[in-house]
Amino acid sequence: MTDETAGWTGGQRAFGDFAPGLVHYTDRVLFDEVWERPELSKRDRSLITVAALVAGGNAEQLNFHLDFARKNGLTEGELTEAITHLAFYAGWPKAMSAMTVAKNVFTACSGQEG
Repeated sequence: MTDETAGWTGGQRAFGDFAPGLVHYTDRVLFDEVWERPELSKRDRSLITVAALVAGGNAEQLNFHLDFARKNGLTEGELTEAITHLAFYAGWPKAMSAMTVAKNVFTACSGQEG
């Protein structure tokens, strides 16, 4: 099995040779296989992922996944509404932390488009 071929390279860019196992599972298994399964759209997978990250309090990972969700068809309005909804189920502090990340991500993205 070679990891030099195929699509996703985010793990490789993040960790290079520092964590080859994590790179393999991130790039080849998670993004090249799981994210490509046809049973769910990438848009749905992004919404589920954002919800799981918010619920788990993993705000740091939202920096990538909120922008990725936009690229997969979710709007900023849908994502902020999802985070607001999750405040009641996942906890207010987690939602507030997630919304802070969302504001920063969306503001940065708006600045790049101009």
